[in-house]
Amino acid sequence: MPMPLAVLVSGGGSNLQSILDKIDAGLVDAEVRVVLSNKAEAYGLTRARQRNIPALALPHTAFATRQDFDAEMVRLIHAHGVDATTGAIALAGFMRMLTPEFLRAFPHRVVNIHPALLPSFPGTHGAADAASYGVRLAGCSVHFVDEIMDHGPVIIQAAVPALPSDWEEGGGEALAARILKLEHCIYPQALAWLAKGRLKVQDRHVLVAPPPRRIAAAPPCPAWRAPPWSRASSPPEHKAWQAAPKFRAFLADCPLNWSWRGAGATPRSSGPAGLIQKGVRHGAFPAFPNANG
Repeated sequence: MPMPLAVLVSGGGSNLQSILDKIDAGLVDAEVRVVLSNKAEAYGLTRARQRNIPALALPHTAFATRQDFDAEMVRLIHAHGVDATTGAIALAGFMRMLTPEFLRAFPHRVVNIHPALLPSFPGTHGAADAASYGVRLAGCSVHFVDEIMDHGPVIIQAAVPALPSDWEEGGGEALAARILKLEHCIYPQALAWLAKGRLKVQDRHVLVAPPPRRIAAAPPCPAWRAPPWSRASSPPEHKAWQAAPKFRAFLADCPLNWSWRGAGATPRSSGPAGLIQKGVRHGAFPAFPNANG
């Protein structure tokens, strides 16, 4: 089931567009259920409406307190089927600090993209601050959101060279444009990991679990012929090859080392598996995939 996703925007929503494009391409197993903005004129809402995604403007000035505003956002997000168990919240240029009440409603399920290599240059002008400082490398960071601005555990980062001309010509706009291209790559990647349940937070470290092992189907069993290393008679161990299901079960229960240390090397396992390995080495049988994935 695709991960239900709510996206919060305050502006053009180019990162929202990159997320939608990657979802369409089958690279992110998620479904954008609702897009919220604190600005009615945000073009990110238009992007959502063009795809028939619920897009709601929620001006923060209409609420007496930040807590009231965030409580209404939580209510709307829940109303569209996004919860802390299976869903997530993506901030895509959302220019508001979230209250602790909002974050407690979605623990470790709120992510943000920032145009700087955190912890350097937090705040609303990350790329411009990096260009002004004269760094040699700049970039962007996807991180979990906590109660401090641009402070939560980092999920993924990407870097680009920073040039002296980046500040001299436009106050960092050229650098920001190069960084934005990387944002459109790493933000969908972080969401793809989150959707697959591959992210685990330990203190300030985000661990990315390896993908599930894929076991390829065994090839069809060919008619047996004596391999080059034994032309006299069929080895009795070849019965395991002929009983294909039984042999596949043997492979699953017995980790094998399929590596070779040079021509004529002796395989590290013996018995039926060792004979089959010899056959694979010399081309007598079609190769099985590595039993260890």
